[in-house]
Amino acid sequence: MQTIRVDVVSDIMCPWCYIGKKRLEMAENLLDGIALDVHWMPFQLDGTLPKTGKPRAEYLAEKFGGKEHAQTAYTQIEETGAAMDIPFAFDLIEYSSNTLDAHRLIHWAEQEELQNQMAERLFQAYFMEGQNIGDDDVLAALAGDIGMDDDEIADKLHTGLAKDLVTQQIEQAQKMGVTGVPCFILGQKYAIMGAQEPETLAEAITRTAADAEHN
Repeated sequence: MQTIRVDVVSDIMCPWCYIGKKRLEMAENLLDGIALDVHWMPFQLDGTLPKTGKPRAEYLAEKFGGKEHAQTAYTQIEETGAAMDIPFAFDLIEYSSNTLDAHRLIHWAEQEELQNQMAERLFQAYFMEGQNIGDDDVLAALAGDIGMDDDEIADKLHTGLAKDLVTQQIEQAQKMGVTGVPCFILGQKYAIMGAQEPETLAEAITRTAADAEHN
C-alpha cells in the first residue's frame, strides 16, 4: 500500500470546499493500492469579517447585490450538494463568520489526529445547522462533539495561541498561487484547483503515486 499526502487548502465558509471534501473521500474509494494522508490547510475567503461575523443578509447584499442574486449563485451548489447527501441549509445561516479561529481549531485537532473529523463537524455546523463558527463557545462545543477537551479548547481560544501560525499558513498558500479554494496539493508537488469530480481526483492521485515510485 502506497501512501500519498494530500494537503487540502480550504475555508470552512466555502460550500465548494465541503463538496470537495466529499469528492476526495469518494476518490479515495476509487484508488487501488493507494492510501491518503490528508491534511487540512487554512485559507480565508474574507479575512476582513469581524470575529463575531456579519449578518448574513448584509454580507450577501455586499457580495451578490442581494439575497435573490445570491440564491441564483447557490442553486447549483444546493443541487450538487443534494446529489452527494449534503443538505445545505443556507437559510439557517444568520451570520457570515470569520473563520480564523475555526482554522485554529482544525490545527489543534491535528495534534490529536482528529483533523478530518473537526473539519467535517465545522462544515456541518455552518452549512447544515447555521451555527456561528466564529463564536468561541460554539467552537469549544464543536470540539467537544468529536472528543476533544472543550474546556481546554475554550481556554486556548481566549489566547492568541496559533493565530500567527495559521495566518502564516494562509499567507504561504497565497504566495504559492492559491487564489481560490478548495485546492488539493498532491504529494507536496502538484496542485488541483476546485472541487473536481472524484474520478478526476483519483486519476491525478494515481499519477502522483506513479511519479513518486519512479523518483
